[in-house]
Amino acid sequence: MVARADFEHSDGTEGANVRFTGRLTLARLGDVPARLEELGPIASVDLSAIERIDTVGAWIVTRTINEHGAKIIGASPEAERLLHALKDDKSEYRVHRDRRSGLERMLGEVGTASIAVWRELIGIIDFFGAMILALGTQIRARRRLRWHAIVTRFQSVGVDALPIIGLMTFLIGIVVAQQGAVQLRQFGLEVFTINLVGRASIRELGLLMTAIMVAGRSGSAFAAQIGTMKLTEEIDAMRTIGVSPMEAIVLPRVAAATILMPLLGFYASLCAIAGGGVFCWIGLDIPPVTYVQMLRDIIPMTDFWAMLIKAPVFGILIGVTGCYEGMQVRQNAEEVGKRTTSAVVAAIFLVIVLDAFFAVFFSSIGWN
Repeated sequence: MVARADFEHSDGTEGANVRFTGRLTLARLGDVPARLEELGPIASVDLSAIERIDTVGAWIVTRTINEHGAKIIGASPEAERLLHALKDDKSEYRVHRDRRSGLERMLGEVGTASIAVWRELIGIIDFFGAMILALGTQIRARRRLRWHAIVTRFQSVGVDALPIIGLMTFLIGIVVAQQGAVQLRQFGLEVFTINLVGRASIRELGLLMTAIMVAGRSGSAFAAQIGTMKLTEEIDAMRTIGVSPMEAIVLPRVAAATILMPLLGFYASLCAIAGGGVFCWIGLDIPPVTYVQMLRDIIPMTDFWAMLIKAPVFGILIGVTGCYEGMQVRQNAEEVGKRTTSAVVAAIFLVIVLDAFFAVFFSSIGWN
């Protein structure tokens, strides 16, 4: 059986004489450090009886020597080598309990998080400004936009997203219609479920859910792709040969997201309306023809214009956030995952905040 670390001690005129036994290693230390602190002054440390010593054990001995001015007896060559490496280490490695109150700790964490969010927001704004400058430079130099790169992103951002966006918004339309009908049935007004589904789908739900899905799919893909290119030094190579990464990588992705968001938002709204129509037909016995006719009377054009105004803004926000987070990758592959997560979280948060501002703005100008 492997001997655990232990020690014997005897009192001397200048302090205790400590003689270690067993294996003075991390796995076998046990409560030895705590018992050493209870001894008081230590005059000498005898290492002749130890079977093995590692860095942690040598650090315990070094700390004891530095604290009490003790002398070493019977150290093996291995122990002497480790002690020599640590002889100038006089730092105190102690875990101090956080004595702040729960409220103070909470406020501290909130403050730290707020500062991090503010710095992230400033970084995104700065990155957006750099992108606008790059676009202006490209226009002034009369260089053609990289339409091939933009069209390539149409496939990943738009076409590949159609099935999942359609299915998700179709089911959401059913859920909204079902929940609305349950509440309106109490007043005998189930027919107004059509109003709820139609206006909510066109004005808010279709576009908002699309933006969240695009942020999760495309925003994360932008961050991961650019982050990987940073690690493999492809972006540095592009700068070396005179190609602007902002023009070659960022602008096509942001342009694709901006162009496709209105189309995806309109498609999602139609799918949500179709889901609500299926529920109204099956659950409320409202024929599809009646459902469509009522939608034409209920949905104002202002809802459609509001959606078309918000959609490109959301697309720019998702594209810029994803590309910005990818450009922030510096060290290793683990940071790619962290930045990808940050891209999704930041994009969804900013989309929801902007949607709230748009709702207040449109209401203030009478687009209710």
